[in-house]
Amino acid sequence: MKYTQLGRTGLKVSRLVLGTMNFGPQTDEADSHAIMDAALDAGINFFDTANVYGWGENKGRTESIIGNWFAKGGDRRDKVVLATKVYGNMGADGEAWPNHDKLSALNIRRAVDASLKRLQTDHIDVYQFHHVDRNTPFEEIWQAVDVLVQQGKILYVGSSNFPGYKIAQANEIAARRGGTIGLVSEQCLYNLAERRAEMEVIPAAQDYGLGVIPWSPLHGGLLGGVIKKEVQGGRRASGRAATTLADPGARAQIQSYEDLLDKHGLEPGEVALAWLLTRPGVTGPIVGPRTAEQLASALRAVELELSAELLAELDEIFPGTGPSPEAFAW
Repeated sequence: MKYTQLGRTGLKVSRLVLGTMNFGPQTDEADSHAIMDAALDAGINFFDTANVYGWGENKGRTESIIGNWFAKGGDRRDKVVLATKVYGNMGADGEAWPNHDKLSALNIRRAVDASLKRLQTDHIDVYQFHHVDRNTPFEEIWQAVDVLVQQGKILYVGSSNFPGYKIAQANEIAARRGGTIGLVSEQCLYNLAERRAEMEVIPAAQDYGLGVIPWSPLHGGLLGGVIKKEVQGGRRASGRAATTLADPGARAQIQSYEDLLDKHGLEPGEVALAWLLTRPGVTGPIVGPRTAEQLASALRAVELELSAELLAELDEIFPGTGPSPEAFAW
């Protein structure tokens, strides 16, 4: 496994991040534990989750599965850089009691304690804001963070799904207040098929020293050889991938992508991950394996070297938006 610093921090993390969103809903506890063991054995030390994972009536279930794995001992917790998230409504029925969601100081305090209990640990290494809270000022958010850092309950703070201007606003207010280093990472939707983050989010993250952690690196399976799998009678596309493939132009684009990689003798999913590892500012993509075989495929991507020729061909199929403001102005 290869490692890098998380943004401007001294924290060293693996270039693949183990995403746990499938643990519980699609992967049972025993298999989830086996995947985490295999990830740790392979050198992946950065695990990502969220308090809402498990979904519906089972919100918090994923954190509990991870906590039970930590409880097995064997230095599991000490070896893992643990990241979780706060924002979502934790009510099973979808209705949040006032102050039981988003980023008020009250909910942040409540959510941290609940996550720590489920995770069976005394601290969270990277505590992430899952979404922008337009109703809570960053002065309040940072005050809550400062208390939690002083209590030893969290060490670093990251954002997720933030636009560039909110990354800037959050860190400028943190700098004015002093006492906190501000955001150190941004988790955003970014992959070959979805490159809008290159316009402002990634430049803002780079300027403020945030590590970029792309989620959905295969764009819901779209970049994982989905057409070939359909033809071979394998798992059919669903969700975002199915919606995209319903458009003839988009389907032709994905077909071109698969044909290109077939010509080079490469696996689409591994190339999609390897491409992200070449991108400026990227710490590592989040991989969310449902099986041990999917984890093994992701690990191969770390060692995959993409030629300049292939990178240029990928840009032809999936052109980026270009930087801001040139992307939308002269």
